[in-house]
Amino acid sequence: MNDLHPPQHQQRTRLRLLLGRQYYIQKRKWEWQFSGTKFAVPKGSNRLPITVFSHQSFLLRQLKDVDMWLQHNKVTNLQLAIHCINSVIIHPGEVFSFWYLVGNPTKRRGFKPGMTLNNGQVKSGYGGGLCQLANLLYWMALHSPLTVKERWRHSYDVFPDLNRSLPFGSGATVAYNYIDLQLENNTHHPFQLCLWLTDTDLCGELRSDTKCPYHYEILERNHQITGPIAGRYMRHNQIFRKKRHLLTNEVFPDEFITENHALMMYSPLLRSGDEASSSPSSAHS
Repeated sequence: MNDLHPPQHQQRTRLRLLLGRQYYIQKRKWEWQFSGTKFAVPKGSNRLPITVFSHQSFLLRQLKDVDMWLQHNKVTNLQLAIHCINSVIIHPGEVFSFWYLVGNPTKRRGFKPGMTLNNGQVKSGYGGGLCQLANLLYWMALHSPLTVKERWRHSYDVFPDLNRSLPFGSGATVAYNYIDLQLENNTHHPFQLCLWLTDTDLCGELRSDTKCPYHYEILERNHQITGPIAGRYMRHNQIFRKKRHLLTNEVFPDEFITENHALMMYSPLLRSGDEASSSPSSAHS
């Protein structure tokens, strides 16, 4: 009889996880309906005239032990999500919510299995790879007057620093719908998210009707790697933002943005030549 205990415990755990996830999904839907928050929605708007900030990231990378079809499916998922978000204007007093606009990335809606991370393990799931879009949106928001209302950090650092163009911990993870990315416009001017794909890159622009008077620079501080504990290393840092007025050249006190703690999915002792294929990288770069 004792041999039956582990499966029973595992089934209860799965049930708890399922019920817990459904609870938070329904709680988020209730908030969308009854919180009183005014969410931004696309209205077929033309592009606003001023580019505040732009960024792009590679679509396809050869990842160690990860089939390329997951990467190609990610491109399809990004195309579908972009269709839901592109050209949305966040008017003063409105909130952009990633999942409010994208919706549930289901098979019925055309989403495909892409690469996901589940407790540090590479798996496939419908809508996999959308974190790359959330990363892009978050990075653009950090270079603007928009307020980050909700952002969740990645629990795992999935790839080494070779060819990494952004600081560790400067992305945002998303999972339908309770792990969201939300940006609030507390300014007096509208901001617009413009997104598209090329053959090689995911591209984005943050636009407005008025030139932003500030320049923003993102800084990493207090970076350290701790461990090993049970053979695993942890990576830590803090992200700050420097703001400078473009007309007066006034430099404002550095603004603390976030603190990151992530379990490393690669060895910090790798040689440079080994890093490119060491781990499942940038489905989320």
